Amino acid sequence: MESPRLIAGLTRIVRDLEAAEELAQDALVAALEQWPAEGVPRNPGAWLMTTARRRAIDLVRREQRLAGKLDRFGPELAGEPAAGPEQLAEQAEEIEDDLLRLVFTACHPVLATEARVALTLRLLGGLTTDEIARAFLVPEATLAQRIVRAKRTLSRAEVPFEVPSGAELAGRLESVLEVIYLIFNEGYAATAGDDWMRPALCEDALRLGRVLAGLMPAEPEVHGLVALMEIQASRSTARSGPDGAPVLLLDQDRGRWDQLLIHRGLTALGRAEELAAGRPGPYALQAAIAACHARAVTAEQTDWIRIAALYEALAHRAPSPVVELNRAVALGMAFGPGTGLALIDQLTGEPTLRGYHLLPAVRGDLLAKLGRPAEARVEFERAAALTRNERERALLLARAADCAADRGGRRA
Repeated sequence: MESPRLIAGLTRIVRDLEAAEELAQDALVAALEQWPAEGVPRNPGAWLMTTARRRAIDLVRREQRLAGKLDRFGPELAGEPAAGPEQLAEQAEEIEDDLLRLVFTACHPVLATEARVALTLRLLGGLTTDEIARAFLVPEATLAQRIVRAKRTLSRAEVPFEVPSGAELAGRLESVLEVIYLIFNEGYAATAGDDWMRPALCEDALRLGRVLAGLMPAEPEVHGLVALMEIQASRSTARSGPDGAPVLLLDQDRGRWDQLLIHRGLTALGRAEELAAGRPGPYALQAAIAACHARAVTAEQTDWIRIAALYEALAHRAPSPVVELNRAVALGMAFGPGTGLALIDQLTGEPTLRGYHLLPAVRGDLLAKLGRPAEARVEFERAAALTRNERERALLLARAADCAADRGGRRA
């Protein structure tokens, strides 16, 4: 829990992300050695930071290349945590500022997306390289090298340890939100492997989003993303059956949806909409779509017309073929499968959707509803061949088999 704050504070002092991480780990090891015998201190975070700062002094003295920094940072390194309430409050505020700087550093656009995700989970999520590698189905050695290269890239690029300001903030914040949402999505619907979901990744993304909302309370899209993740996460336990097989949205037991997460999500959405002053961003719009599902007591009560309108607004705010694909689903539910299929057919030649398994999956669903099972079966089989997730492949093949037996199905 304290590791991200330690790394953030030490990075400001030594201006070296790798060295800061090593110092933080040394302090945590010292705690494991001393606390069982001496007891947990009254302020564990302050104890850890003090220990880490003392070790930083040793590092400065040992390494000739850092010798010039001793005079510059020596007094700050040597300082004990203040005991007075006002000084402690200032120290807490400083730590939160450092944590925000670390978020923007780990998610810097100079890094490739996969490197940003790995580094964010390592530094801010507190996951080990082995845990991250298993979550994303890559060898541990590959993941470790990815993190090492990311740190070196930041160092070579001389990325400042700071929160950007002005016009630069919007672009950098977009990168931060993208990384957190990518982590959540990989947990919510695993790209590959035998598991339909990886709940631990959802939890990590949610925690990072909540931390960011606390650090940037005036940013509407931060609250929009938190709202979206809270509401989506509320369905987690209902999204799979006892055997781990996926349960489609319209078939889920809504009594199993987590009402606390829904309440938190709707509260965050309200905050996002208030701050946006009538101009909601992409995450707030997606959260509003999720809220339509959350507010419907039964699947039949879902306001698909409003969802279709929200997707249209999203298409104007952040146009993409995937948004259009989802809009087609909403149109099909609101105005009939023929309406949805007309839009889907316009997307079949879209280069970015070539190889995207959900395009034939949605098309198969609409064809099945239109009473065209033979065509639907071909689409479901094509979708099954494209997905890399075994649970999803089994579901799609089962739907293809239903079509072969001249039976319809419904989409998640």
